[in-house]
Amino acid sequence: MASSPSDPPALPERLRGTLADPAVLLARAAMRDAPHVAALGRFVDALRARYAAVPDVDPADGGAEARLLLLLETPGPGAEPLRFVSRDNPTGTAANIRRFTAEAGIARADTVIWNAVPWVIHAAGARNRAPRRGEVAAGIAELPGFLALLPRLAVAVLAGRVAAGARPILEAARPGLPVLEMPHPSPTIVCTSPAIPTRIRAALAEAATLLGRSPAGRP
Repeated sequence: MASSPSDPPALPERLRGTLADPAVLLARAAMRDAPHVAALGRFVDALRARYAAVPDVDPADGGAEARLLLLLETPGPGAEPLRFVSRDNPTGTAANIRRFTAEAGIARADTVIWNAVPWVIHAAGARNRAPRRGEVAAGIAELPGFLALLPRLAVAVLAGRVAAGARPILEAARPGLPVLEMPHPSPTIVCTSPAIPTRIRAALAEAATLLGRSPAGRP
């Protein structure tokens, strides 16, 4: 079977597959100090000094070389010691990210996925909930430090209402950067109306166009 844009041939076989597979999860963890994600890993370590449960950036994505930032809301419930912000998580949201980015023709190596509130906000055993206003403000305040580690960024896509609240800080930190908005790709949102996947596809198609217009080096 031919590889899709969300599973580029350059991705080593040991890094492919769902993160529900312990072998795949450990292989990702072993890549945490790879050059393209090492600085992002240090950023996460600094966050963990204040907010314990902060998942890592997925080293199977573009890391610091990414040209597209997909900003989501917050990590879901769970306190696993190894966690990544990844399209390979065994969740419906991750599956939708894989599907929609592949349809748009956006290469995985061009992307980095992050959360507006990058730490787990749920108590142990608690169900998923929306982040509170103070949590959102605290999370978004950390965004400029993350953006500073993405020198090739050419477009940002804000997924959902919480991520959309990051627009002013993002635009202040990176003046002139195209910023797009789309609905959150959670299955509970995607399934509410046929208009939702249409809007997601439209935003990602526009992002793909902007990536195509951006020079191969810096935007």
